[in-house]
Amino acid sequence: MEERLGFIHTEMELKVLILFILRRLPERAAWEELTDMTLLTDGAIDYFDFSQALSDLVDTGHADKNEDGYLVTEKGRQNGEAMESVLPYSVRVRAEKAAATLANLQRRRSMITASHQMRSRGGFTVNLSMSDGMGPILSLELLTGDLAQSEQIEANFRENAEKLYGRIVELLLNGN
Repeated sequence: MEERLGFIHTEMELKVLILFILRRLPERAAWEELTDMTLLTDGAIDYFDFSQALSDLVDTGHADKNEDGYLVTEKGRQNGEAMESVLPYSVRVRAEKAAATLANLQRRRSMITASHQMRSRGGFTVNLSMSDGMGPILSLELLTGDLAQSEQIEANFRENAEKLYGRIVELLLNGN
């Protein structure tokens, strides 16, 4: 990693930043999510330096990678926590804000599920559910005519689950 502008100047600082972010997420971060957060935290980080640092963290057992993304390991958690003071305060603040935003999105995604199954006599059954983190608050099963309808309903539910829940409750309580 050559000398550059920005607040992160060394490979070690970049690795600590990645661990700092990963430690604040409730679940695995997709490559794109982690890349965006890290590069936006310090706008002068080079994509290739980031890729190499993340690869090194996986190789050394500080982070775990699978098809769902990246997760900090216990080793990464301990070492990252011990080293986070090397990060400039302004970088830590920006990283915490970025991680908090993604963490909220991850929590929301984990509470909203949508799937479909083909029926033996034609059509599809779409299963939609929403949880509050302690248990289901809405579970809905719909019959659809084709795969495109099923996928559209799933996408709309994932995008608007809270609004749909509110509207359903309003209709059931008020009838309008």
